[in-house]
Amino acid sequence: MQPSDQVKSRERVSAFGEVFTAEREVNAMLDLVKPETERVDSRFLEPACGDGNFLAEILRRKLVASKKQSIPPGKGKPFPPEFERQSVMAVSSLYGVDLMADNVDTCRERLYGIWDAEYAAVCGNETNAECREAVRFILRRNIVCGNALTLMRVDENQNDTNEPIVFSEWSFPFHDTRMQRKDYSFAELLSSAKIEDEIRTTGQGDLFASADGSVEPTFLKQYITDYRKVQDYDK
Repeated sequence: MQPSDQVKSRERVSAFGEVFTAEREVNAMLDLVKPETERVDSRFLEPACGDGNFLAEILRRKLVASKKQSIPPGKGKPFPPEFERQSVMAVSSLYGVDLMADNVDTCRERLYGIWDAEYAAVCGNETNAECREAVRFILRRNIVCGNALTLMRVDENQNDTNEPIVFSEWSFPFHDTRMQRKDYSFAELLSSAKIEDEIRTTGQGDLFASADGSVEPTFLKQYITDYRKVQDYDK
């Protein structure tokens, strides 16, 4: 077996069952939930994200939707400040877990590159360095090196550590530039999610919805700040 777009090495296939999904299959599967992939704030979790084949295509679709939603009535082009906010929302809705640190690093950079190319194309000289750092920070929070079966972080040898996987819920509750972050353990989210079985098997669903819609899972940390400054409060 030779390395290919779907296989990095025979050893990784043998040790971890690592085989990447081809682009054609990725798009065919995402088309089954097409309306959700085109909704900017619809959350997706890929529990074995690899280097991001699924998440990259979802982000591309969400950025198209972000542009459409950023066009003011009667205008033909997106309004840059609104696209910036919508695109940050799109990035913050994507979550991934993978055992391999190199996959996690590649996935983060891949998603950042897709976002940044579109950000520069739409916003031009209105792009902002703080916003770019905020997106990098969100991706560090959302794409994590861990074991989606045990719900724990892993070390450089892919062994579980004592640190649980923690995800941040990002939202714009006031419909302005203020972004809210709430941190939850992955285990807590799964125990209270409406669609635990779907999340475990398909990776798609609202991680942050409670079983009956009324009881919120216990959060570990929260704050509200301008979305360009979310990285400044990670103490």
